This record gives sequence, C-alpha cells and structure tokens, in this order.
Amino acid sequence: MAVGLSKNVDSFGFRMRGHDVLRVEALSDVVFGFALTLLVVSLEVPRTFDQMIDAMRGFPAFGITFLLLTAVWRTHYYFFRRYGLHDPRTMTLNTVLLFVILFYVYPLKFLFNFNLAPLTGASIMIHDTGGTIIPPIRPAQVPVLMTVFGVGFAAVYVLFALMYQNAYRMRTTLGLNPVEEFDTSVAIVGNAILAGTAVVATIVSLALGGRTAGYAGWTYATIPISMYVLRRVTARRRNELAAEMPLAL
Repeated sequence: MAVGLSKNVDSFGFRMRGHDVLRVEALSDVVFGFALTLLVVSLEVPRTFDQMIDAMRGFPAFGITFLLLTAVWRTHYYFFRRYGLHDPRTMTLNTVLLFVILFYVYPLKFLFNFNLAPLTGASIMIHDTGGTIIPPIRPAQVPVLMTVFGVGFAAVYVLFALMYQNAYRMRTTLGLNPVEEFDTSVAIVGNAILAGTAVVATIVSLALGGRTAGYAGWTYATIPISMYVLRRVTARRRNELAAEMPLAL
C-alpha cells in the first residue's frame, strides 16, 4: 500500500510519495548503521605510534567499503521516498535485503583489505601462537572469495530489481505518471545489469581459478560504462514522455 502523494519532487522530477519515516525504514537505517559499525568494530584504539600508522593504512579499504554501503543505502532511501511502499511483498524483499547486507559486510571488508594491502602497506599477515606466519588466503581460496562477493553483490541488486518491479506492478495504485513509470522500468533494468555484472565476474573467477581469479574483479569496472550507456539509450524516450506532460514535471 502507498502513503499519500507529496507535491515534492526529487532532482529527476520524480514525485516523492514517502512523507514520514516508516517503521520498515527505521529498522533498515538501524541495520545499515550496524553494518557500517561492523566495518570498524575490529579496529582497536592504537596504543603506539606504529600501531596508529598501521591502522591508518587500513582506512582506504574502509573508505571504499563505506562508499559501497552508502551507495546501497542511497538506492534504498530513494526507493522508499519515491514510492512510500509498505506492502507485504516490499517488506519481505526489504527484510531479505537487510539480511544480505549484514552477511555481505565481512567478505566486503576482507576483499578490499586484502587487495589494497600491497598499495597501502597494511599488515594482513597473521601469526599463530607459535609465531608462524599464516597467509590471509590461499590461492585455491581466491575463487571462493570472489564467488562470495559476487553472490552477495548480485543478491543485493536482484532484490532491488524485484522491489522496483513490485512498484511498477502497483503503478496504478501509486498513481505513477508516464515518466515515473518509465523511470521505474529503467531502474529495474539498471539493477538487473548490476546483478548480471556480478554473475559474469563470478563465472570468470571460477574459470580462471587460483590466484588469477582475482582479475575477475576488473569486470566490475564495466559498471560505470554500462550505466552511462543505459542513460544515453533511455534519455531520448524519457525526454519525449516529459515533453508530452510538461505540467506534471
């Protein structure tokens, strides 16, 4: 079900139907906040200058994971502001999304800590009780790490695609105008592309195997290109629809 329409619109001209923070959003914000806390919960207050420098070397990885999580939060925020949905299907999909995000945090943190360590000089080696150095990951485990990351990434955006698909299904109830309907359908495609990119990256990592599986991560570098192409391909049709209803935007 949807809350009443708002006269406010976002920067894309989409009417904001979510007036108040719903309980489902309040819970979601708590989960996002907890997920961000998990990114730094293992960082102890440095007791020496060397420990402080070593901790600072880990902040680039923290920064990237922080940006990725806030990007997910931003997508979540705009969805609920635009549609104001709290029907059973949306709540179920949102619950699964929050579960995936919490599962996703540690693999996300480990992946970027490991990959950025050669550049930042951060210490990632572990010593057992006997002082023996234990490598953080064995070559045979790299494809598994990439698969865990890829599955988590794909799951997040599949769930977003399903949430947008549900909003499109309820377009009459929500009172979406033609431009909003079009934007919703584009959002479904965009999230599907993000999920598909993760699936391709996972397949590539498994095909490469061993330590070279990490090169599959470059597949994610195609995302900005894919999103740019999607915007360019859909811009003309959106402008045509907007021109037909100037008073609505």
